[in-house]
This record gives sequence, C-alpha cells and structure tokens, in this order.
Amino acid sequence: MCEVGTRPPLAAERGEPPGGAAASERCRDMGEQPIFTTRAHVFQIDPSTKKNWVPASKQAVTVSYFYDSTRNSYRIISVDGAKVIINSTITPNMTFTKTSQKFGQWADSRANTVFGLGFPSEQQLSKFAEKFQEVKEAAKLARDRSQEKIETSSNHSQESGRETPSSTRASSVNGTDDEKASHGGSAEAQLKSENDKLKIALAQSSSNVKKWETELQTLRESNARLTTALQESAASIEHWKKQFSACKEENDQLRSKIEELEEQCNEINKEKERNAQLSRRLQELETELQDKELELEELRKQGEVIPQLMSECESVSQQLQDAENKNKDLEEKVRTLRTEVEESKHRQTNLKTELKNFLDVLDGKIDELHDFRQGLSKLGVDN
Repeated sequence: MCEVGTRPPLAAERGEPPGGAAASERCRDMGEQPIFTTRAHVFQIDPSTKKNWVPASKQAVTVSYFYDSTRNSYRIISVDGAKVIINSTITPNMTFTKTSQKFGQWADSRANTVFGLGFPSEQQLSKFAEKFQEVKEAAKLARDRSQEKIETSSNHSQESGRETPSSTRASSVNGTDDEKASHGGSAEAQLKSENDKLKIALAQSSSNVKKWETELQTLRESNARLTTALQESAASIEHWKKQFSACKEENDQLRSKIEELEEQCNEINKEKERNAQLSRRLQELETELQDKELELEELRKQGEVIPQLMSECESVSQQLQDAENKNKDLEEKVRTLRTEVEESKHRQTNLKTELKNFLDVLDGKIDELHDFRQGLSKLGVDN
C-alpha cells in the first residue's frame, strides 16, 4: 500500500517538478497504479462552520485516481509540494455532486471532511465525475465479490464440519477395520486441509488488519496535517481581511488627497488668470512707455530747432524731466511686474512638479488596488 500520508521522497532535491510526480512514482512502485489524472484547485469544507470552503492549494495541482491491485481498492490522491491534501478511499456509498459548471464535491466520512474541486472547464469536470462513477461501481463490485468469497468459505467450512463426524460414524458402524482406517485417514486429511485453509485465511485477515491499522494511522496523520492547513488558511484569510481594510483606508486617504489637489489645481488656474492679466497690463505699460519715448524725442527735436523759445524750452525741459521721472516710475513698475510674473511662473512650475509626482504615486496605488480587487473577485468566483 502506498504511504501517501508521509512526505514525498525529496522531489525537489531529485529535480522532479512539484505537484505530486514523486508521490505518483512511489505509489506505482508500491503496487498502486494511476488510472486517471487531471488538474484542479482543491478545497475543503471549513470544519467549524461546515459551510464555507477553505482552499487547500494555492494553485491548480494534480489530482489522480489510483488502483491498488493487492487490496482491489481505489483512492483519490493529490499532493501539493510536500503536503498531502487529498487521500480519499472511494467506497460504494460515496457520491460526487456537481454544484456548478466548473465545481464538484464529495464527502469522505473516514477523513471526516468534504472535498471540493474547481476545474478550468466544464468538460474536465464531466470527465472527473464520469471516472468517479466508474470507480464507485468497480469498488461496489469488488466489495460484493469479497463478501461472496467470505460466505462461500464459511459455508464450506460448516459443511466440512458436519460431514466429517457422520462419515466417521458410518464407517465405524458398517465398515471393516481396514475401511475404518481408510475412512479415518481420509477424514483426517480433509480436516487437516480445511485447517490449513483456515490458517491461511486467518493469516490473510491478520495481514489485512495490520494494513488497515497502518492506513488508519496514516489517515490520522493526514487529518492532523489537514487541520493545521485549515488553521493556516483561516489565519491567512484574517490577514487578507486586515490588508483589505488597510487598503480601503488608504484609498479613502488618497481620495481626500485628490480633493485637496483639485482645490490646488483651481488655485493654480486662478493664478494663471492673474498672470495673464499682469501680462496684458505689462504690454499696455510697454506701449505707453514707447509713446512717451517718442514724445520725448519729438520734444528734444523741437528744443534744438527753436533756440529762441528758451522759456518754452525750459517749460519743455521741465516736462521732459517730469516725463523722465514718470518714465523711471513706469520702468520701476515694469521691473516689479516682471519680478512678480517670474515669481508666479516659478510657483506655478513647482506646483506642476508636485502635482505630477503625486499623480504618479496615485496611479501606482490605484494599480495595486485594482490588482488586489481582481484577486478578490477571482477568489469570490472560485468560491
């Protein structure tokens, strides 16, 4: 009998791929042969609620039907790395139920659990269900034949026990001494033959009892490992719930930050509008400055052409001085406005840089949240 309850023999060290290849090879060496193999996601019913499914494998693993020729029995075996996640002996009273297009389940009273399999396609589920029905019928036929053999052996032993005394009595009453010796020897040989058969049957029964005890111990160890795996899965679910809550809280914070950035964008737009107004005002001042320069040039020409108008020239000079002072004031205002425009442009550039950095971080967080939601959606669909 293949000891599937123990760890496969160092499959990774021998370079074998994970997923049960080493365990399958060991079962073939011990007398069990795989008759059907497929891949599926393995689940077990939650022992506490008896309602929720707990994943027994992180990904799709190999699930195989094995036939033990020495015991004429069938088992479903699946190994995930170094851990046995399915070791279910098929009995005639088991039933495989399709609960959806890609999911099926069956109950194992010996393992005290319910196994569930999620398949990539409906066709693979149908093939597994058909093979389950075939194996179930074969197990029923093997049980019926075994019971017939036991009943036949028991009846034969009873008939031999009844016939031996009567033949002895008949020979002792009607036969001669030679006949008595002959019949006595035949009965003794027949009894000896029956005793030998009974001894062989008893030895086989003892051997079977030992095998059953070994398998029972293996199943107990497997159940202990499965219980530990279920507890680890429950802890993992709690961890994912906490992580989901943390992501939700972080998402709320990001939404709040986005609202703040939108307000900052509005402020930036207002600042842009003010900058545009300042630019228009600057152009107007430059145009006015050019006009004043033209006027000043014209006044200078008039002062050179008409020397006789000194008094008027003084007046013009005074006007010129006033214009120059006003021009200086205007130039000072222009410099101030240009400084303000440069400062505004600098602040605008800094705000754009900060906004771009934040949007990059936000895109990364949104992608992570989207991937996490897809993982949750996939888990929900599998369930």
